[in-house]
Amino acid sequence: MISRKQLLALLAITLMWGINWPMMKYSLREMSPLYFRALTMSGGALWLFFFYRARGLRMLPQGAEWRTVVTLGLPNMLGWHTAAILGVKELASGRAAILGFTMPIWTVLLGTLFLGEKLTLRIGIAVLAVAAAVGLLVSNELGALAGRPVGIVWMELAAILWAVGTLMMRRARITLPVETLTVWMLILTSLCLWALAFVMEPWPRWQFSAPMWGSLLYGAFINYGFSQIIWFGMARNLPPATSAMSIMAVPLVGTLAATVIVGEWPHWEDYLAMVFVMAAIAAVLLPARQASAPKQPAA
Repeated sequence: MISRKQLLALLAITLMWGINWPMMKYSLREMSPLYFRALTMSGGALWLFFFYRARGLRMLPQGAEWRTVVTLGLPNMLGWHTAAILGVKELASGRAAILGFTMPIWTVLLGTLFLGEKLTLRIGIAVLAVAAAVGLLVSNELGALAGRPVGIVWMELAAILWAVGTLMMRRARITLPVETLTVWMLILTSLCLWALAFVMEPWPRWQFSAPMWGSLLYGAFINYGFSQIIWFGMARNLPPATSAMSIMAVPLVGTLAATVIVGEWPHWEDYLAMVFVMAAIAAVLLPARQASAPKQPAA
């Protein structure tokens, strides 16, 4: 059972990350995807670097720790963030969020197939519920005249890479603070994104509207800033399955926020997919019943 403090943290990060999806979609009206990702990630990485250095954390990897930064950064940061922003460009932002947050499905399946992890009944129910939600959205996207199946490919690739990175992170021997690891993964990934954007996209005009500047600030200081700080605490204090599956509420917020921010109205498939996602969250978060056994004090 999660505490009130953990629940508040969960709600905060759900709102922050959920609203970020339509904010990204709005930004792509005035800026190309790779430059947008590079700029916001750079700003967030610098913000976090100085924040954690002021708190006294060791902020410079040493020796073999650099290999850990690069190895874990490839799927978790470069893979996920690059594929996801390209998927958002092709799809409705809420739909892209739902597809991207199928990551827990891939985490459980890959862990079961290749790492011998146990597939519990509750996790199995959650996986089936989320799979049903994804199936609804994929069928609608493929059936629409204006559907963009390439966006589905990008988002599922992003989800798989994130899942691989999650499993690698769980099994890695990390000798530097997780905050330092994340900051340097963001820094190195942003450098790669700047290079990719310079080669593949035209240079931005830097003459943006006021809402666009607001979106850039949101991406840097909220998405890559405050939300990362909250996530570190959640990842430490919640079980891996709960911390992974609980954030499935993010697409629900993203889909609803998109109606206000970018004018995307959900279809019936989106609403039904939300029900399946809520079922997945309930399967993970609701406490199991104790059959006639006395309650034990929390450890």
